[in-house]
Amino acid sequence: MKLSGSLSSRRSFLRSAAATSLFPAIAYAQQSQEVEAQSSVEVPAVKAPWDMSKGRPAPSERKFRSDAVETFLKERSSRIADPVLASLFVSCFPNTLDTTVEPGTFEGKPDTAVITGDILAMWLRDSSAQVWPYLPLAKQDRRLRDLLDGVIRRQARCILIDPYANAFMADLNALPLPWSLKDKTELRRGVGERKWEVDSLCYPIRLAHGYWQQTGDTGPFDQRWRDAMKLIVDTFRVQQRKHGLGPYRFQRDSNASTETLPAAGAGNPVRAIGLIASGFRPSDDACIFPFLVPSNLFAVTSLRQLSEMAHAILHDDALANEASSLADEVARALREHAVVTTPQGTIWAYEVDGYGSQLVMDDANVPSLLGLPYLNSSPDAALYARTRAFCWSERNPWFFRGNAGEGIGGPHVGRDMIWPMSQMIYALTSTREDEIRRAVGMLKNSAAGFGFMHESYFKDDPKRYTRAWFAWANTLFGELISTLAGTRPEVLRLD
Repeated sequence: MKLSGSLSSRRSFLRSAAATSLFPAIAYAQQSQEVEAQSSVEVPAVKAPWDMSKGRPAPSERKFRSDAVETFLKERSSRIADPVLASLFVSCFPNTLDTTVEPGTFEGKPDTAVITGDILAMWLRDSSAQVWPYLPLAKQDRRLRDLLDGVIRRQARCILIDPYANAFMADLNALPLPWSLKDKTELRRGVGERKWEVDSLCYPIRLAHGYWQQTGDTGPFDQRWRDAMKLIVDTFRVQQRKHGLGPYRFQRDSNASTETLPAAGAGNPVRAIGLIASGFRPSDDACIFPFLVPSNLFAVTSLRQLSEMAHAILHDDALANEASSLADEVARALREHAVVTTPQGTIWAYEVDGYGSQLVMDDANVPSLLGLPYLNSSPDAALYARTRAFCWSERNPWFFRGNAGEGIGGPHVGRDMIWPMSQMIYALTSTREDEIRRAVGMLKNSAAGFGFMHESYFKDDPKRYTRAWFAWANTLFGELISTLAGTRPEVLRLD
């Protein structure tokens, strides 16, 4: 299968509505640099597991069934006055369970792999976010609880294989993803891609804490999980870079600067100020300045959640105190070094280096500056309000407005491409009915009659989009609509 066009990349490629209505296959690129350097490239195809033009897979084709989810779909959809939104909700909310989970067992315990959709690998970030909306339903459904238990246990195994990897293969004995095979880094079997991202270690803590809070179950939190949590704290400490650069290096032969790290693979220089250095952003794009502010704010929240769990569940005061101490140190450094002055007042920077350099922007992928309250990582409401206004404006270089809508994108896909995820986060973090209603309307239109959410779409034409099967976007949309249907159903009545 050939892939053409300047917007093509390893995780995103344009599809017209006519092409996707037939939907014979979903493809991904082996090497992002080949896609950008050539007019077309041969890529392996991942066959769609169901006919997306018909909405959800048929019951016999679904990967997993939860009675609690099915009941929830009926109850919440009955509150949605707009029939198109109701249909989108019913298709999108269960998409992770329908198409991406692989429940199993390991050493007699639940073990669940969760692929992203059109890429047959499990991102620590994506898998956590994909199953997050199901947590409130887990207490009433034992099979669903076991599946989530299995995700937490699988993530712990993955972290212990390599805390610097962002993605893992569903088969932990498999070779890496095709585009990773020639990367200059320490690749281990089972790793899909080895891009060091601070948020990759935060999301599993968020999921574990949410699971515990919702179910009261402490079953997944065994010695392996404890070891993984200790490794997370140790890795964060190393990446404060107080005692040198640490062991992580990453280089990839690519025409795209966002696909590789400078300075022999260590990333641009930083001054050790207490923040945690990240090689890559949640978009899997390389950081310019390694202290990625939204990820460090997320780390503060995650470390405090880990401290709570270490005390209450593990009875490990040493781990709890270490996590809490690190959270406090990072929080102090953020207040001192990550706030930038603009004509409209102080806002959070997106990246800093500790030498005084500050990058002022936001990206659609979460953690983002826009999404800080969604992750319970916004310690200053006034500072966030000013930052939010910046993010959702042309002052943000990755904010786009066109005939089809407005929203935030990022370098991963390129200019003029709006990510529906940003519109979902905009609505989830808003208290204003007009903002929420407008965001929901844009999301409805961005589906372009296709029935599911996309990674991104062109600001003037929602029929030009990337990634037809992107489960994180689908379940995040489901989370948004289910939340609104439960709390503010009036905003779902669109004219």
